[in-house]
Amino acid sequence: MTLRSRALAVHLFTATGAVFAMLAMLAAVDGKWSLMFLWLVVAFVVDGIDGPLARRYNVKENAPEFDGVLLDLIIDYLTYVFIPAFALFKSGLMAGWTGWFAIIIITFASALYFADTRMKTKDNSFSGFPGCWNMLVIVIFAVEPNFWVSFGLVTALAIAMFVPVKFVHPVRTERWRMVTLPMALGWTFFAGWAAWVDFHPESWAIQGLVATSVYLTLAGAAQQIIYRETL
Repeated sequence: MTLRSRALAVHLFTATGAVFAMLAMLAAVDGKWSLMFLWLVVAFVVDGIDGPLARRYNVKENAPEFDGVLLDLIIDYLTYVFIPAFALFKSGLMAGWTGWFAIIIITFASALYFADTRMKTKDNSFSGFPGCWNMLVIVIFAVEPNFWVSFGLVTALAIAMFVPVKFVHPVRTERWRMVTLPMALGWTFFAGWAAWVDFHPESWAIQGLVATSVYLTLAGAAQQIIYRETL
């Protein structure tokens, strides 16, 4: 298999995320939230693997006719933003005007963020919350907090998209990677497990999902404080 063929195969692999996004959306339309999240977890796994493969086979040089970054952003918007926002609204977990507020602010702010050329920092972390709404929404489904708590979290993270706060990239941020990468893998496992058991409140998956989510959300800001970094 030639290097060009491998590079093209990486693009094809990335594009499968669009298929998983459609399967997740079909499940969401039917109100099958656990199935929806299972497909989103599969898409998350694809997203976690295709980046290292793209760099390994240098897709920009060996398969330049496809823009891998653009392809990835299109799929990420569907799986990280659009479908989770739809699920949050249709599930009724954010009632009345708070639901409308959530879908408007999530989709609008994320569209701007995904087009922001300043989203990456010098150490390959993210500048501002990187629009990973799938991670927040699955926690809301698992914990089912008061809708005012959900409203506060959505508002805070939407604002955090445009402030100079660092959020780690599980693979590309070198500092603390020995902890961050296992945490990201743990989050993927717990998210799949929680969805598989239909978010049963007595499942250990819920505690694991919350713990790994908190770490991944706050690790970047902690690094800024500890090492007195600026973006």
